[in-house]
Amino acid sequence: MASQQQVSLSVEEALKRLKEYSCLQVQTVNSQTDKEQLRQALLVVTNLSEYETLGVCADHVEEGFIALSKYLKALGYDLALDPQQHEEKTHAVYIKFNSRKMTYYVDTYTGSYRGVLVSCQGENDSLLGTYGHFPLDLFD
Repeated sequence: MASQQQVSLSVEEALKRLKEYSCLQVQTVNSQTDKEQLRQALLVVTNLSEYETLGVCADHVEEGFIALSKYLKALGYDLALDPQQHEEKTHAVYIKFNSRKMTYYVDTYTGSYRGVLVSCQGENDSLLGTYGHFPLDLFD
């Protein structure tokens, strides 16, 4: 479960905001205000989910692990990731991370999308779902 952090969005507002960034169409985050609201919405929902699965698409493994590490830290997970053990240095990668098992895998990626998907898991049906595509630098 993600760390507790004070936010000003209700669960309903957070879900509405996250659903604006559906998997169907990639949207850009145009302002710092939008970025902050998106961060808050993601934290509200992940704080209430039992665990998350994150999917990161990046130009190379180091960029992917940097983004994944920042997302995990923001969600309250303290985990050291080592991108050096992977050979995918010069081409796009997909990293899938499961916060229940605290495991991940890395694969090559041929798509053009770059960003992060967050799937919230648990028994609360209103929170379940995959949210994103979110920017790699959302938690910079």
